[in-house]
Amino acid sequence: MNWGKSVSLPNNAGADEFELYRDEWGIPHLRAPDADRLAYAQGYATALDRAWQLEVERHRAQGSSAAFLGADSVAWDLFARRSRLADTARRCHEALDPDTAAWVGSYVDGVNDGLARGAARDERFARTGHTPTPWEPWVPLGIWIATHILFAGFATKLWRERVARALGDGAVTLFATDGPGTAGSNGWLVPGERTGTGSALIAGDPHRFIEDPGVYQQIRLCCPEYDVLGLAVPGVPGLGHFGHTGSAAWAITNAMADYQDLYVEKLRPAPDGDGIEALGPDGSWEPVHQHTETIAVAGAEPIEVEVLETARGPVITRGETANPDQDPGRDQDPGREQTLSLRYPPRVRRDLGFAVLPALLRARTVADIDRALDGWAEPVNVVHAADTGGGLLHRVAGAVPLRDPANRLRPVPAWDPRYAWQGWAETPAEPVQGFAVMANARGIASPLGVEFAPPHRANRIRELLSGSADWSPKAMADVHRDTYLASAAPLLALLPGLDGLSPAAQALRARLLAWDRHMAAESTDATVFSALRTATVRRFAADPALAGLAGAPTGPEVFHPWLYLVPRVGYALEGLLATALLPALDRAAHVRAALEETAAAGAPETAWSQVHRLAPWSALPDPDAQWPGLGGDHDCVNATSTVPGFTDLTARASAARYVWDLARREDSLWAVPLGADGVTGSPHHRDQLPYWARCELVPVVTDWTRLTKEPV
Repeated sequence: MNWGKSVSLPNNAGADEFELYRDEWGIPHLRAPDADRLAYAQGYATALDRAWQLEVERHRAQGSSAAFLGADSVAWDLFARRSRLADTARRCHEALDPDTAAWVGSYVDGVNDGLARGAARDERFARTGHTPTPWEPWVPLGIWIATHILFAGFATKLWRERVARALGDGAVTLFATDGPGTAGSNGWLVPGERTGTGSALIAGDPHRFIEDPGVYQQIRLCCPEYDVLGLAVPGVPGLGHFGHTGSAAWAITNAMADYQDLYVEKLRPAPDGDGIEALGPDGSWEPVHQHTETIAVAGAEPIEVEVLETARGPVITRGETANPDQDPGRDQDPGREQTLSLRYPPRVRRDLGFAVLPALLRARTVADIDRALDGWAEPVNVVHAADTGGGLLHRVAGAVPLRDPANRLRPVPAWDPRYAWQGWAETPAEPVQGFAVMANARGIASPLGVEFAPPHRANRIRELLSGSADWSPKAMADVHRDTYLASAAPLLALLPGLDGLSPAAQALRARLLAWDRHMAAESTDATVFSALRTATVRRFAADPALAGLAGAPTGPEVFHPWLYLVPRVGYALEGLLATALLPALDRAAHVRAALEETAAAGAPETAWSQVHRLAPWSALPDPDAQWPGLGGDHDCVNATSTVPGFTDLTARASAARYVWDLARREDSLWAVPLGADGVTGSPHHRDQLPYWARCELVPVVTDWTRLTKEPV
């Protein structure tokens, strides 16, 4: 076939109308005669490589994953049903423009034509008895929503509410690390005057929970209109987050914006006995949508779930129904579980920004990328972009509602008009001067958020970039692998002032004060520091001053990770060591006791990588899987997140690493934690894992003669 010019083909695209090539890493390179056939090819190739992953994500979006994964998936399915993820995806799909809808539909057709062949490659289908059924056209939008619904961290508002009840309103942000400890991504843009070629470099790594199969798919998409490579979200067409078109490239990090709200609802039985009503902001009682759904559970009885939706949004937690005789303006009992609705932009606007995805593929310049991103919706990101003409871009993209500042902190009363949404915020942009860094810290997106990541990663990246004006793609690996832990400073700063220490504790103190503060894979001092940090966190969490937060979480299980005290103390330790909000907390005493405890246990002479091992999530975990040890920690540029005080294992780290070279795209580099193929035991399932673990990157291949054509 001649892909060099447009070809008129029938509407029912098929596998004989595209070409699939692979490089030595098994990464798919696709060619088709037009954009819709290329979308079909992307869906088909993804189904070949990732059929199991696609089905898991599709059913998670529908709230039906427990039907073949069992009881462990019920908590998520309950949340997906109550928050109406699938219904929101359907509504957003109905609102698509015809061209975008056709493009998404072509992708879904490709998935459907490839699923049977892909499922035949993967024994997990037989093991669970799950047989794929055809996707509906809205499913990619559902996967996008399900992937990002918890990304903005609205569940943190539940934690702040718990803190306010236990410690008072003044302590509501006590546990801010200047940001949730689980957040993070790195990105940096180096203009041409600081590179060896005179053209820009864009590099970075998105930090997410590491999953098997991986959450990003390396892929190349080529048709007469464009030839783009990048990182796709399996189940979603195009390259929304990271891409290189040859003449332009882009990358994102989480902006840490706050754009989802929780409303405290007052519900009552309707006076006529038919249904439920909610108290609205104008003082009147409004009808509440109500229906019941059934969740099938493999190996167990089905579960009935009540789905409610007020004018604010779906009800995600249900407390007691209000007494009809109660004063409508009076707050609910603060000790009682609240009824909370979730208001999130895609459901309000019926827009996920999917029209941006094909526009990005067609981008030739920074101006094209900037113009396309004006339509971006979910999630809210900070973007870097550059082009071969010297254009540079540093901006925020996404939908953030304008409303009262209190909405950003904690649940607000639905019956008070003060907390209603009042339009949409402007997304900031700023010029690139020297170089641009995005690492979830305060900066360009500050007006849109509340809590941001600590500045350590961003500051360290700037420091490293300042050390050269001759950057190359290969040299960027040194930035990716940096393990300096600046957040260790506050804890270490308390050690010199401790008195009355045992000889063993004095020796341990001297050792830690001499440590270079690198969480290097081979470092035994890093292991010792982590042991001290763990002991300190646990002692802080056990302090009577925090007793009101120590109980087990209540409410829906899916929110529990945000509500446990020990991880919250671990991530906020740096701030808790200095805050004036807990005057009764004797920090020096706790650190002294933790130092003695660590010394008495015998300082471990174990390399950090022996205890700091990868622990990825999998829908069907393999108990015999062997995962590598890693360097880094959650505040390092090499951000392999532990949960301080709870575990040294890491479940969250770089879900991909990339370097986009605007001088020569073929000199770009990338890597993912596992590999291109989602089938366990296949040659390309984990072939990139050793490279990823060492923060090495593999070459991007663009020469079609170096690729192997695969029959389709």
